[in-house]
Amino acid sequence: MADLFSTISSERVNLLPFDGEVIYYGKIFTSTEANRFYEALMTNIEWKNDEAFIMGKLIITKRKVAWYGDRPFEYTYSKRSKYALAWTDTLLQLKKITEENTGESYNSCLLNLYHSGEEGMAWHSDGEKDLKKNGAIASLSFGAERKFAFKHKETGEKRNILLQHGSLLLMKGTTQANWLHRLPPTKTVLKPRINLTFRTIVE
Repeated sequence: MADLFSTISSERVNLLPFDGEVIYYGKIFTSTEANRFYEALMTNIEWKNDEAFIMGKLIITKRKVAWYGDRPFEYTYSKRSKYALAWTDTLLQLKKITEENTGESYNSCLLNLYHSGEEGMAWHSDGEKDLKKNGAIASLSFGAERKFAFKHKETGEKRNILLQHGSLLLMKGTTQANWLHRLPPTKTVLKPRINLTFRTIVE
Protein backbone atom coordinates (compact mmCIF):
# COMPACT_ATOMS: atom_id res chain seq x y z
CA MET A 1 0.00 0.00 0.00
CA ALA A 2 1.57 3.26 -1.09
CA ASP A 3 1.89 6.01 1.49
CA LEU A 4 1.91 9.62 0.32
CA PHE A 5 2.38 11.31 3.70
CA SER A 6 5.92 12.49 3.02
CA THR A 7 5.93 12.70 -0.77
CA ILE A 8 3.63 15.65 -1.40
CA SER A 9 5.30 18.60 -3.08
CA SER A 10 4.03 21.94 -4.32
CA GLU A 11 3.50 20.40 -7.75
CA ARG A 12 -0.06 19.47 -8.66
CA VAL A 13 0.44 15.75 -9.18
CA ASN A 14 -2.25 13.10 -9.51
CA LEU A 15 -2.21 10.94 -6.38
CA LEU A 16 -3.92 8.03 -8.15
CA PRO A 17 -1.91 5.70 -10.41
CA PHE A 18 -4.77 5.20 -12.92
CA ASP A 19 -8.56 5.37 -13.48
CA GLY A 20 -9.08 8.72 -11.79
CA GLU A 21 -7.61 12.05 -10.73
CA VAL A 22 -7.02 13.29 -7.18
CA ILE A 23 -5.05 16.49 -6.58
CA TYR A 24 -3.85 17.53 -3.12
CA TYR A 25 -3.17 21.27 -2.84
CA GLY A 26 -1.96 21.12 0.75
CA LYS A 27 -2.65 24.04 3.06
CA ILE A 28 -4.28 26.91 1.19
CA PHE A 29 -4.90 29.00 4.34
CA THR A 30 -2.58 30.38 6.97
CA SER A 31 -2.95 28.92 10.46
CA THR A 32 -4.77 32.08 11.57
CA GLU A 33 -7.20 31.90 8.65
CA ALA A 34 -7.79 28.18 9.13
CA ASN A 35 -8.47 28.67 12.85
CA ARG A 36 -10.93 31.46 12.11
CA PHE A 37 -12.86 29.40 9.58
CA TYR A 38 -12.86 26.39 11.92
CA GLU A 39 -14.44 28.42 14.72
CA ALA A 40 -17.00 30.01 12.39
CA LEU A 41 -18.05 26.64 10.98
CA MET A 42 -18.24 25.05 14.40
CA THR A 43 -20.58 27.72 15.75
CA ASN A 44 -22.63 28.95 12.76
CA ILE A 45 -23.49 25.77 10.84
CA GLU A 46 -26.80 24.00 11.51
CA TRP A 47 -25.25 20.67 12.45
CA LYS A 48 -27.46 17.60 12.81
CA ASN A 49 -26.69 13.95 13.52
CA ASP A 50 -26.56 12.00 10.28
CA GLU A 51 -29.08 9.27 9.50
CA ALA A 52 -28.55 6.24 7.28
CA PHE A 53 -30.21 2.93 6.56
CA ILE A 54 -27.70 0.12 7.09
CA MET A 55 -28.88 -3.44 6.48
CA GLY A 56 -32.49 -2.30 6.76
CA LYS A 57 -32.06 -0.46 10.05
CA LEU A 58 -32.10 3.30 10.62
CA ILE A 59 -28.80 4.32 12.22
CA ILE A 60 -28.23 7.69 13.89
CA THR A 61 -24.53 8.53 13.74
CA LYS A 62 -22.44 10.48 16.24
CA ARG A 63 -20.99 12.31 13.28
CA LYS A 64 -22.94 15.44 12.41
CA VAL A 65 -23.71 16.79 8.95
CA ALA A 66 -25.11 19.84 7.18
CA TRP A 67 -26.17 20.49 3.59
CA TYR A 68 -26.10 23.89 1.86
CA GLY A 69 -26.60 25.06 -1.72
CA ASP A 70 -27.74 27.57 -4.33
CA ARG A 71 -31.32 26.28 -3.97
CA PRO A 72 -33.10 23.77 -1.69
CA PHE A 73 -31.59 20.86 -3.63
CA GLU A 74 -32.74 17.41 -2.59
CA TYR A 75 -29.79 15.10 -1.97
CA THR A 76 -30.39 11.40 -1.25
CA TYR A 77 -27.92 8.83 0.08
CA SER A 78 -28.39 5.77 2.28
CA LYS A 79 -32.11 6.09 1.47
CA ARG A 80 -32.39 9.38 3.36
CA SER A 81 -33.13 12.73 1.71
CA LYS A 82 -31.78 16.12 2.72
CA TYR A 83 -32.74 19.58 1.46
CA ALA A 84 -30.07 22.22 1.09
CA LEU A 85 -30.07 25.27 3.34
CA ALA A 86 -29.20 28.75 2.05
CA TRP A 87 -25.49 29.59 1.96
CA THR A 88 -23.97 31.37 4.93
CA ASP A 89 -21.50 34.21 4.33
CA THR A 90 -18.65 31.99 5.55
CA LEU A 91 -19.58 29.17 3.16
CA LEU A 92 -19.86 31.57 0.22
CA GLN A 93 -16.39 32.87 1.03
CA LEU A 94 -14.97 29.34 1.19
CA LYS A 95 -16.81 28.38 -2.00
CA LYS A 96 -15.23 31.30 -3.88
CA ILE A 97 -11.74 30.45 -2.61
CA THR A 98 -12.22 26.79 -3.54
CA GLU A 99 -13.45 27.64 -7.03
CA GLU A 100 -10.52 30.00 -7.61
CA ASN A 101 -8.01 27.32 -6.56
CA THR A 102 -9.55 24.42 -8.47
CA GLY A 103 -10.86 26.20 -11.58
CA GLU A 104 -14.20 24.44 -11.07
CA SER A 105 -17.66 25.67 -10.06
CA TYR A 106 -19.97 24.19 -7.43
CA ASN A 107 -23.59 24.70 -6.43
CA SER A 108 -23.73 22.88 -3.10
CA CYS A 109 -21.72 21.72 -0.11
CA LEU A 110 -22.01 18.74 2.23
CA LEU A 111 -20.31 19.30 5.59
CA ASN A 112 -19.24 16.65 8.11
CA LEU A 113 -18.26 17.17 11.74
CA TYR A 114 -16.17 14.39 13.29
CA HIS A 115 -15.87 14.96 17.05
CA SER A 116 -12.79 12.75 17.41
CA GLY A 117 -10.76 10.13 15.59
CA GLU A 118 -13.18 7.43 16.71
CA GLU A 119 -15.70 8.81 14.21
CA GLY A 120 -14.95 8.02 10.58
CA MET A 121 -16.47 7.05 7.25
CA ALA A 122 -16.59 3.57 5.70
CA TRP A 123 -15.48 2.75 2.15
CA HIS A 124 -17.78 4.42 -0.39
CA SER A 125 -17.83 6.48 -3.57
CA ASP A 126 -19.82 9.63 -4.22
CA GLY A 127 -21.85 8.29 -7.12
CA GLU A 128 -25.38 9.32 -6.17
CA LYS A 129 -27.72 10.01 -9.08
CA ASP A 130 -28.16 13.63 -7.92
CA LEU A 131 -24.49 14.41 -8.56
CA LYS A 132 -23.05 15.56 -11.86
CA LYS A 133 -21.50 12.53 -13.58
CA ASN A 134 -17.70 12.66 -13.26
CA GLY A 135 -18.10 16.10 -11.71
CA ALA A 136 -15.38 17.61 -9.56
CA ILE A 137 -15.67 17.30 -5.77
CA ALA A 138 -13.49 19.64 -3.71
CA SER A 139 -12.76 18.78 -0.08
CA LEU A 140 -11.67 21.35 2.51
CA SER A 141 -10.40 20.16 5.90
CA PHE A 142 -10.28 22.11 9.17
CA GLY A 143 -9.26 20.91 12.62
CA ALA A 144 -7.55 17.64 13.43
CA GLU A 145 -5.31 16.09 10.78
CA ARG A 146 -6.74 12.78 9.57
CA LYS A 147 -5.64 10.03 7.20
CA PHE A 148 -7.77 9.70 4.06
CA ALA A 149 -7.63 6.49 2.02
CA PHE A 150 -8.45 5.42 -1.54
CA LYS A 151 -8.99 1.86 -2.80
CA HIS A 152 -9.46 0.78 -6.42
CA LYS A 153 -12.77 -1.04 -6.89
CA GLU A 154 -11.28 -3.85 -8.99
CA THR A 155 -7.60 -4.21 -8.12
CA GLY A 156 -7.84 -3.28 -4.43
CA GLU A 157 -4.77 -1.04 -4.79
CA LYS A 158 -4.66 1.64 -2.09
CA ARG A 159 -3.38 5.16 -1.62
CA ASN A 160 -3.25 7.21 1.61
CA ILE A 161 -2.99 10.94 2.22
CA LEU A 162 -2.83 13.00 5.43
CA LEU A 163 -5.35 15.85 5.23
CA GLN A 164 -3.99 18.89 7.06
CA HIS A 165 -5.74 21.76 8.84
CA GLY A 166 -6.73 24.30 6.18
CA SER A 167 -5.98 22.00 3.23
CA LEU A 168 -7.73 21.32 -0.09
CA LEU A 169 -8.18 18.03 -1.95
CA LEU A 170 -9.81 17.71 -5.39
CA MET A 171 -11.37 14.52 -6.79
CA LYS A 172 -12.46 14.59 -10.42
CA GLY A 173 -12.78 12.65 -13.68
CA THR A 174 -13.57 8.95 -13.25
CA THR A 175 -12.39 8.80 -9.62
CA GLN A 176 -15.84 8.05 -8.18
CA ALA A 177 -16.53 5.40 -10.83
CA ASN A 178 -13.31 3.48 -10.18
CA TRP A 179 -12.18 4.24 -6.62
CA LEU A 180 -13.64 4.01 -3.12
CA HIS A 181 -12.53 6.35 -0.36
CA ARG A 182 -12.85 6.41 3.41
CA LEU A 183 -11.85 8.23 6.59
CA PRO A 184 -10.41 5.47 8.81
CA PRO A 185 -11.24 5.71 12.52
CA THR A 186 -8.34 6.10 14.92
CA LYS A 187 -7.96 6.33 18.70
CA THR A 188 -4.91 8.58 18.47
CA VAL A 189 -6.86 11.68 17.32
CA LEU A 190 -8.82 13.34 20.13
CA LYS A 191 -9.79 16.66 18.53
CA PRO A 192 -12.64 17.43 16.08
CA ARG A 193 -12.34 17.72 12.32
CA ILE A 194 -14.66 19.59 9.96
CA ASN A 195 -14.79 18.57 6.30
CA LEU A 196 -16.54 20.45 3.49
CA THR A 197 -17.15 18.78 0.13
CA PHE A 198 -18.19 21.23 -2.56
CA ARG A 199 -20.03 19.47 -5.39
CA THR A 200 -22.50 19.95 -8.24
CA ILE A 201 -26.10 18.75 -8.06
CA VAL A 202 -27.91 18.14 -11.36
CA GLU A 203 -31.68 18.60 -11.30
